[in-house]
Amino acid sequence: MTGPQPVPPVLWTCPPERLAGSPLDDYTRWLDREHGLAFSGYNEMWDWSSTELEAFWASIWRFFDVRASRPYETVLAGRQMPGAEWFSGAELNYAEHCFRHRPENRKGVAIIQESELRGLAQWTNAELRDRTAAIAGGLTALGVEAGDRVAAYMPNLPETIAAFLACASIGAIWSSCSPDFGSPAVIDRFRQIEPKVLLAVDGYRYGGRDFDRRETTLRLRDALPTVEHMVVLDYLGAGDLVAGDYGGTTLSWERLEEFGAGAALRFAQLPFDHPLWILYSSGTTGLPKPIVHGHGGILLEHYKDHFLHFDLRADERFFWFSTTGWVMWNIVVSGLLGEGAVVLYDGNPAFPDQDRLWHLADRAGVTCFGASAAYLTAAMKAGVEPVPPGRATTIRSVGSTGSPLPPEAFRWVYECFPPETWLFSVSGGTDIAGAFVGGVLTMPVYEGEISARILGVSVESWDAEGKHAIGRMGELVATAPMPSMPLRLWGDDDGERLRRSYFETYPGVWRHGDWIEITERGTAIIRGRSDSTINRGGVRIGTSEIYRAALSLEEVVDALAVDVPMRNTHGFVQLFIVLDDGLELDEALERELRSRIRLYCSPRHVPDDIVQVPQVPRTLSGKVIEVPVKRILLGEDADKVVSRGSLADPSALDWFVAYADELRDRTEQESTIG
Repeated sequence: MTGPQPVPPVLWTCPPERLAGSPLDDYTRWLDREHGLAFSGYNEMWDWSSTELEAFWASIWRFFDVRASRPYETVLAGRQMPGAEWFSGAELNYAEHCFRHRPENRKGVAIIQESELRGLAQWTNAELRDRTAAIAGGLTALGVEAGDRVAAYMPNLPETIAAFLACASIGAIWSSCSPDFGSPAVIDRFRQIEPKVLLAVDGYRYGGRDFDRRETTLRLRDALPTVEHMVVLDYLGAGDLVAGDYGGTTLSWERLEEFGAGAALRFAQLPFDHPLWILYSSGTTGLPKPIVHGHGGILLEHYKDHFLHFDLRADERFFWFSTTGWVMWNIVVSGLLGEGAVVLYDGNPAFPDQDRLWHLADRAGVTCFGASAAYLTAAMKAGVEPVPPGRATTIRSVGSTGSPLPPEAFRWVYECFPPETWLFSVSGGTDIAGAFVGGVLTMPVYEGEISARILGVSVESWDAEGKHAIGRMGELVATAPMPSMPLRLWGDDDGERLRRSYFETYPGVWRHGDWIEITERGTAIIRGRSDSTINRGGVRIGTSEIYRAALSLEEVVDALAVDVPMRNTHGFVQLFIVLDDGLELDEALERELRSRIRLYCSPRHVPDDIVQVPQVPRTLSGKVIEVPVKRILLGEDADKVVSRGSLADPSALDWFVAYADELRDRTEQESTIG
């Protein structure tokens, strides 16, 4: 993409009455009043926040009145990456801040929930506090202490949130996977962190079908030798688990809460960088990376993101469709840092039809509706009317993340919703549990663009020479640290895996793996992944997990998977396989492949297309060259995207070149016919 691009139309600007009294407006006025800082506009404020890091993050601490039993000594002890140390000396607790606006005597709503198994219901502030206290007491009775890991194979339910907050309150470290993940994918994650307790579910319902997870839960338990206790939530009503020869205890969720019944909710005071949770990368080049985030870093990041950028207010009902295996679940939980409620849904968002979540939003009074770009695009293509003519809506903002939202989906939102509705698109990552670029009330919404770089994040677009590029696509980098960057990768004692993952390309600079364009107006456009990660419905998926499932079939000897955007599609995952000599891909084998991938990984991992190839191109060291193959399929010259001399067999590339030519010819013919 070269040369100046036309400025897209402005779809929305903030009405003065909405800006007045918003958290961002309050913060801006506070900076002027308390620190004499006045800015000509948002971009000038961002420039200050991303260069004067100590002053900016200290202001976030003060503005949001962070409660700490011990004050901090230094905001930032050095800007080196990795290794920056934030708010040294401070002691606090993330969970305490989730309850600070929810005293025991308040009957306000904390959580609104619905699922395919449960009708619309709510938990009050008092119920959330009592249930969290009981679970914390139960975990303590089981011997869980600060620093112990608690692994959760749980759906998106209020019980799951209460269990997470209970872990955080006592300093235990949380980690979760969604129950639609097969046991190999979950074991790959949980085995690395050696959990002491496994929280699990007997099953779940999705798309009107019941999925019994009792056998999977037993496999997890048996594959995790450090687990001393397993707690099972009777969600599906599938029946009791068979105890087997498991050496630890297995107890019901009710029994866990009985152990802690009547316990007071207390909050362990922990160092700023005490681990809060462990999230996971997609596992593109091997086992998923276990990413450790701290209490303090997440607290500050989410105060900033949720209130200054998401514009969450005291009366908010905050919804973002997610499972417990996506970082957006963690971000939804942080909606409890304010005075409003969070809204949860567990099940198929398009069952029995594409209107399911919009009906939920109507019944639950959702004010901020968030989903993946893929979901919004699918709703658009299905002709959904989120707000039917003549009906009012409580939704005042629509959020999108997970992948780039196409311009036509921007237009669709403003065709379907009242003109005052704010659409904010966000791009960040599991790695930072936050955003690099996103919405800002004071910036206009341009069709197809993200409004701005997030406060406190030194985002740049770097070209091939490592120079900042404006108006051109480049690598998304962060040139200065953030409090929510990973403390470490679990088990990476010398930090080498962390350095290789984010700082190898540009030493001392974070490389995220996205293509980004930053315009002269300060807006941003995400152009897709610059690495080989596959993105499905906002969830990053590692090709190595697909390969493990595909190669479990004796007939498959090699495989390569890429996500190639096609005309009229949001993304198209192709799996190329090499079969044993003399075998041909037929319907039965393709069906078995899809079934195996669904079983071993999850439904999201199942490719759109499976193609037999004679050979998978690999480097001399045996690495599959996914990114060059993707670029070839997108029409780039093979000799410009990969050096044939680096390949073990350069002729392996020829099939993909011919296949790309065939695809291009087919597309041109379809365009001509259309």
